Amino acid sequence: MGKVTGFLDHDRKDRDYFSVKNRIKSFKEFLVPLSEKDLKIQASRCMDCGIPYCHSGCPVNNIIPDWNDMVYNDDIENALKTLHSTNNFPEFTGRICPAPCEAACTLNIEDSPVTIKTIECAIIDKGWKLGLVKPQKPLKKLSKSVAVIGSGPAGMAAAQQLARKGYNVVVFEKNKLIGGLLRYGIPDFKMEKHLIDRRVEQMKKEGVLFKTSTDIGNDLSVSELKKNYDAVLICSGSEHARDLNIPGREASGVNFAMDFLPMQNKMVSGEINQEELKISAKNKNVVVIGGGDTGSDCIGTSIRQGAKSVKQIEIMPMPPKNENKELTWPNWPLKLRTSSSQQEGVKRDWSVLTKSFEVKSNKVTGLNCVKIDKNFKEIKNSNFKIKADLVLLAMGFVHPLKKGPIEELKLKLDDKGNISASQKNYLTSDKKVFAAGDSRRGQSLVVWAIKEGRDAADSIHKFLS
Repeated sequence: MGKVTGFLDHDRKDRDYFSVKNRIKSFKEFLVPLSEKDLKIQASRCMDCGIPYCHSGCPVNNIIPDWNDMVYNDDIENALKTLHSTNNFPEFTGRICPAPCEAACTLNIEDSPVTIKTIECAIIDKGWKLGLVKPQKPLKKLSKSVAVIGSGPAGMAAAQQLARKGYNVVVFEKNKLIGGLLRYGIPDFKMEKHLIDRRVEQMKKEGVLFKTSTDIGNDLSVSELKKNYDAVLICSGSEHARDLNIPGREASGVNFAMDFLPMQNKMVSGEINQEELKISAKNKNVVVIGGGDTGSDCIGTSIRQGAKSVKQIEIMPMPPKNENKELTWPNWPLKLRTSSSQQEGVKRDWSVLTKSFEVKSNKVTGLNCVKIDKNFKEIKNSNFKIKADLVLLAMGFVHPLKKGPIEELKLKLDDKGNISASQKNYLTSDKKVFAAGDSRRGQSLVVWAIKEGRDAADSIHKFLS
């Protein structure tokens, strides 16, 4: 604990953003970091609370009070070591994690938690800047090998942990570039992709091999992987999107969010050009159905593409502006949140059920909607229409794609359609195949994917030992 009275002496101060006017002109990140002085002050607010609920609030169990103390005392090297001891990629979580650790912070009882996410991001960014992040090569190479299917945060974390133990690790990715949902689902204005590229380079130096444009189940069977590797880990994500099967769904202009977002990311990276951008919001009235992070990403992307208007509708009721601390703390609270993309110019509406899409000449022209009550019953005479040239379905994901390893190996699934694998050992119904991340637990946070990748790597190590 750096300063005994820090939390009494100083108010919470967080990172700022570039102005909306400036940031929507490009797809670049727009965070304004805290100064060194402000960072130390914010780290000093960590209050040695006796029971650091932030530990349990964080899925990877970051040792938060320790590195706050180290930041306050200018010990960046040990702060980075402590941070890396639980989290392989803090530059990812420091940008896109919703920070359940802050919700669990004891100071959050008064709505002023320690700026944990900002401090985490500052530690790793400074670590890279000072050249402190280096490849960690194994002391001894082992003869056994592991195939990892999928290069999202779960696959990357597992691969790095296994390579550092000495295993021969090969990561198979169906896309052209590494990163999974981090690469193709999260817009660059939230996280620029050079952050992934430099981690990939580090992992290559640690011994990880990456095979891109290789779709397991199509280009290569999982049976071949089982034959050639001592263990196989499936980290293929949860890509089966929740659909909205109502009249007019087949019309042109009604698209899944994950058909829309990856295209813009590929545009930014140069994988495709303007002519190949099949879905664009430019000069269109856009309606986003779904109120989560993916819906928010659709808003920010649509605005930057030059949408005429953007509206977001949500079937759930509007959350309360403030949670009841006595009921929720230190758990993640349900309360009204406004993302940076939503601040950029969107009209939001809650308790809205879409009944059908209006279609003209096979193109969507609008939505027929009705308001619903808290029991999801339609409210009489509350029907209304929304004009739309582009509708983006951002209602979450239901389970991993079945075609490929799941079907080929006839893997057992849970009642939600995810791969059935115990959190104790991550082993599937096939005794040589493991599963982790969204393909096992369902759609979740990046920080949970990193946690599961690390834990699965430990289980594979025990299995192969």
